[in-house]
Amino acid sequence: MAAAFAERERDRRDVSDQITIVTGGTQPADHVHDVVVEAMRERDIDLSGRTPQEVTPDELQAVDLVVTMGCSASDVCPATWNGENRDWGLDDPHERPIEGVREIRDEIEARVGALFDELLSETPSAE
Repeated sequence: MAAAFAERERDRRDVSDQITIVTGGTQPADHVHDVVVEAMRERDIDLSGRTPQEVTPDELQAVDLVVTMGCSASDVCPATWNGENRDWGLDDPHERPIEGVREIRDEIEARVGALFDELLSETPSAE
């Protein structure tokens, strides 16, 4: 969900030249859960064709900011990250009813928007 919202924000703000999004989990599921697909469809984002990916320590070496969701990141050592690390401490939506997934979705959407506000306020604008 976070990657999809981040991609949407990046496109809406026309900052594809400034922000690259790398997404993955340390123990990714084999598919995006149906309830997550349904909740994201309500925000006009289609995740039905996506497959969760694994993120590796090597991939993390190249990023400036790592955002974890608070689930299943314990086996990836933050000391290997070159940049900043933030843990949003969100509940895993797996096996939650749609109402719970909507709450998690809305929290992620708000945090992603706030993160873009913060990151872009720190980025010098081209003159």
